[in-house]
Amino acid sequence: MGDFVNVDEIKEYMNEGAELRKKINHLQVYELGIELSKRFRDGHKLLIFGNGGSAADSQHIATEFVSKFRKDRKALPALALNTNTSSLTAISNDYDFGRVFERQVEAFASNGDVVIGISTSGNSENIVRGLKKAREMGCLAVGFTGKGGGRVKDAADITINVDSTETSLIQEVHIAIGHIISKIVEDSL
Repeated sequence: MGDFVNVDEIKEYMNEGAELRKKINHLQVYELGIELSKRFRDGHKLLIFGNGGSAADSQHIATEFVSKFRKDRKALPALALNTNTSSLTAISNDYDFGRVFERQVEAFASNGDVVIGISTSGNSENIVRGLKKAREMGCLAVGFTGKGGGRVKDAADITINVDSTETSLIQEVHIAIGHIISKIVEDSL
């Protein structure tokens, strides 16, 4: 896309983001929100993780459940696994950066929990390994990715792909999906 040098380029960028939102499988997002609601109701939790901007998105989405999205309600158990710097650095040092989420999923997940890994490329080794561990432990493994889904699509039970290779646009749609799921959960509980 390049630098914005005029108002028309800004408008084009905004329209591209809107078009990507329209292309999302809305039924899939709805079904994920309903399933997460059921699992929260049954006493399960949400674990979520990502790298870089997707790490920030993970924290943002987890907070919508722990605090609130729009309605005042009971706090829901959601944890962003990329926030504990001691765990991240110890696992990276003692094992390998590719295992930072796998080890934490092993430590914190229980059968029936929902685990979301966010990777704009769909190929981040630590995201793939974290989702594989989640499936192995009987969790619902969900990937939020960009165009094609990369390796995440094979590691996850459900993959929500944003049909783009532009990282910033993918992240914007991931946050929109997180907000929609938050609203579904609040309306369902």
